[in-house]
Amino acid sequence: MDGKKLEYKGEEALKEIENLTVNPAEVQESILKDILTRNSETEYLSKYLKGSKDVTEFKRHVPVITYKDIYPYIRRIANGEDSSLITGHPIVEMLCSSGTSGGEPKLMPSIAEDLDRRTFLYNLIMPIMNQYISGLDEGKAMQLYFVKAEMSTPCGLPARTVLTSYYKSKHFKCRTHDPFNDYTSPNQAILCNDSYQSMYCQLVSGLVHRQQVLRLGAVFASALLRSISFLERNWAKMCNDIRAGQLDSKITDPECRSCMSIMISSPDPSLADEIEEICSRSSWRGILCHLWPKAKYIEAVVTGSMGQYIPSLEYYSDGKLPLVSPMYASSECYFGVNLKPLCDPADVAFTLMPNMCYYEFLPLGENGTLLMQLDEEEEVPNDRLVDLVHVKVGSYYELVVTTYAGLHRYRIGDVLQVTGFHNRAPQFRFICRRNVVLSIDNDNTNEEDLHKSITVAKKLLDPYNAILVEYTSYADTSSVPGHYVLYWEILHHPPQSNVDSLADEYSKVIEQCCLAVEEELDYTYRRCRAHDKSVGPLEIRVVEPGTFEALMDMFISQGGSINQYKTPRCVKSRVALELLDSHVKASFFSYKDPNWIP
Repeated sequence: MDGKKLEYKGEEALKEIENLTVNPAEVQESILKDILTRNSETEYLSKYLKGSKDVTEFKRHVPVITYKDIYPYIRRIANGEDSSLITGHPIVEMLCSSGTSGGEPKLMPSIAEDLDRRTFLYNLIMPIMNQYISGLDEGKAMQLYFVKAEMSTPCGLPARTVLTSYYKSKHFKCRTHDPFNDYTSPNQAILCNDSYQSMYCQLVSGLVHRQQVLRLGAVFASALLRSISFLERNWAKMCNDIRAGQLDSKITDPECRSCMSIMISSPDPSLADEIEEICSRSSWRGILCHLWPKAKYIEAVVTGSMGQYIPSLEYYSDGKLPLVSPMYASSECYFGVNLKPLCDPADVAFTLMPNMCYYEFLPLGENGTLLMQLDEEEEVPNDRLVDLVHVKVGSYYELVVTTYAGLHRYRIGDVLQVTGFHNRAPQFRFICRRNVVLSIDNDNTNEEDLHKSITVAKKLLDPYNAILVEYTSYADTSSVPGHYVLYWEILHHPPQSNVDSLADEYSKVIEQCCLAVEEELDYTYRRCRAHDKSVGPLEIRVVEPGTFEALMDMFISQGGSINQYKTPRCVKSRVALELLDSHVKASFFSYKDPNWIP
C-alpha cells in the first residue's frame, strides 16, 4: 500500500470508503494480481502455479488451507530460513493470535506494509464517528490499551500480538497530532508490560481528566469490564494518590512513575473527594456516567462472544451510553469497519474494505454449519469458494483470505452472515468462531446457538436482581451419557444474604435455567437428550465471584494478552477446568427432558 494512503483523514477518508466500495470487484482483482506478482515465485506458490501470475490458475490450483498446512513454512522462517518461502517481501515480525478462541496461539507472518494497512483502517474510524457525534475533538478519550511482553523466534524475529505491534509503532505514538485521538493514558502507561501497573496508571489518568473524557473504551468489552472491576478494588488508593499528589509506591516502573509524576504533581483534594463520593456509593449502577459525565459512548467489541457483556456494560452506564463496535480485525489481517456505529449491538455489520486483502468465502448452511459438514481437517474443493461481490444476502460463509504476507486461501475460521451492501460492497455480521462447539453425540452446538440459548435462560434471573456476568462451557464425557456443563458467575445487585446458602426458591430458578437453555438448543440436541438418551441433562455450575478473573489471569500467565483476551466459550484445557471446578459453589441439573417433537 502506498504510504500516502495513510493520510486519509476526515472527508477524504469518507470519500475513500466510497471509492473502494463503488467497484469492489475491480479493487479485489487488482489486489489479487498484485499479490500474485509479488508472491508467485515463492516456494509455496511455485508448487501450484509454476511461476504463473494468472488469477484463473490461482483459483484452479491453489488449495484452501488451515493453519496446520502453512505452519511448516512459518516454522522454517521462524528458525531462520528466508521469507521467500511464502512471500516476496521480508517478514519483519510474527504476530501471535490470542490463543483463547479455540486452541493454541498461532504465529502469523507480517511484512512492513501490513502496519500501513492496519493504520489505514484505524484512520477510518473517527471520520465515521464524526458523522454521528460532533465535538469529539474537543476532549479526550479514555481508551484502556495494554501490551504484552515480546518474545523472539529462534532467528530473532519479534513475536508479539498484533495490538502490541501497533501500539509500539510510530503510527500510534505519533497520534498526538490528531485531536480526535487525544488519549488520557500516557504512552508510557500503555506500553508498560506489567498489566497491574499499566491499568492502575491508566485509570488514575482517566480519573484526573474525568471532566474532559468524551468517550470510553477498550479493544474488547471484557477488558473494559476487567478495568471496572480493578477500579472497584483500587479506587481508594487512587483517591489517596490524587489527594496527596503522589503515586502509590507499588508502581515501580520508572517510565510509569515519570509520566504520572507530571500528571499528579500537586495535591488535588477536591478531585479526590469527588471521586470518593461517587465510588463509595452503595450501587455502581451508572458508575461510568457518574465518573465521566461528558462521555458520549463506549467503544469496544461487543459482537460475537463479546455480546455476553452487553448487560453488564449497560448496568455500569445505566443504559445511557451507546455501545460502539468500530471495526473487524484479526491477527491474520484487518478487514472492515462499522459504517453505522450507533446501531444496536445485535445489528452490527462490518463493511469489508476490498483493499485490505483478497477475500473468498466458503458457503455454509442456514445455521452456520457447513453444507457438507466439513471440518478443519477435511479438504475444501476450490470451486466451492465465492468471491466478495458474489455473496448473497442472508447467507452464511466462512471467511477465507489471501494476504501479501504469505497466507494464501487461508481459512480464518470466522462465520459471517451477509446483511446487505454498502454501494456494491457486502456487509457482514460476525456470528462466531466456527471451531468452538459443544458435541457429545450427533449434536453439534456452535457458539452463536449457545449464546442465544443462554441469553433466553438468563432472563429468569431478572426477578432476583441478578445478572449473569460471565460463562463458559465444556462437554463432560467422563460419564455415560456425557452432558453439557455450563459455568455461570452470577452477580446480585444489591448483594443478597441468602445467595451463599442458595435458598430453595433460588435453586429451582437455576434448574429452570438449565431446562431453558436446552429448550433453545437445536432439534438434534433435543432429540439426543429426550429421545435417544445419548446426551445427559445439562448442568449449570454456579461459581464464586471473581472466578472468571482468575481464569483470565491464568491464561495471561501462560502467555495470553490482556488486550486480546476473550473468555473461551468452550473450555478444553484441563488446568482451566480444574480452576473452574475449584470455585464451584453449587451444581444444578435440568429437571426434565426438553421438548424434542418438531
